Amino acid sequence: MELKLGDVQTTALIPLAVKANETLRKNARINDQKAVEIIRTLYIDTAQYDKFMSHEGVIARTIMLDRQLKGIIKKHPDTVVVNVGAGFDDRFSRVDNGKILWFDLDLPDSIAARKKAFTDRDRVTMIAGSALEDDWCEQVQKALTGRAAKPVFIAEGLFMYLTLDQIRTFLEILKSNFPDGGILIAEQNGKFMMKNEKHHDTVKNTNAHFMSGTDSAKEITDLTDGIQLVEEHSFNEEMRKYSIRAKLFALLLPKVNDRWATFKW
Repeated sequence: MELKLGDVQTTALIPLAVKANETLRKNARINDQKAVEIIRTLYIDTAQYDKFMSHEGVIARTIMLDRQLKGIIKKHPDTVVVNVGAGFDDRFSRVDNGKILWFDLDLPDSIAARKKAFTDRDRVTMIAGSALEDDWCEQVQKALTGRAAKPVFIAEGLFMYLTLDQIRTFLEILKSNFPDGGILIAEQNGKFMMKNEKHHDTVKNTNAHFMSGTDSAKEITDLTDGIQLVEEHSFNEEMRKYSIRAKLFALLLPKVNDRWATFKW
């Protein structure tokens, strides 16, 4: 399978490589057999995409988001989830309860590559589109018909590649197209990392660039009216459970790591 991905889209290979390599470990903390299959099919050399800090960060965010999403789905079994900037992510397989509806949204080149790796599945729809345009919203709106739960939007590995103005555009698309409310779970990186991207252990091996960073999720809520911050958690909370190096990182550089933030409107 030949991959033709844009600069930012290529960063999807980082979590793919990490999840595949972690799955193959003896005491794996996550299980993503699809990632293993894709890596083997593509004959990808994972070395440049799988370094210690990125590995631990991806595993932490995967564990944290899976846990959070499973909690939402347990309370609302008919949840509709939109995975924005899906890349090669296979979270649906880990959280599916047999009832949820799932959308994987990404740019056309990413979806073209994804369709080569993923076959069609019941209750899962792949959409080629941009988070900064609302063409994709109608399909999700139709899926919400007859379902009580508010839609959940995941933005994993996305906001750092958008400017704050672009993030504002995305938030306004969500508010205007889903006026009855929803939940957004978004990853954010800090301003320090945005300014020092050349030191990022894996993104520096791509042609992508960080376009924004925040020191607090409050900076996201300040972009537009009506978005409320529910909670925010550093990846350090999970990472420090597994290694001395991660514990030291959390202690010495507590604000450098990425964070999950949950918003509602």
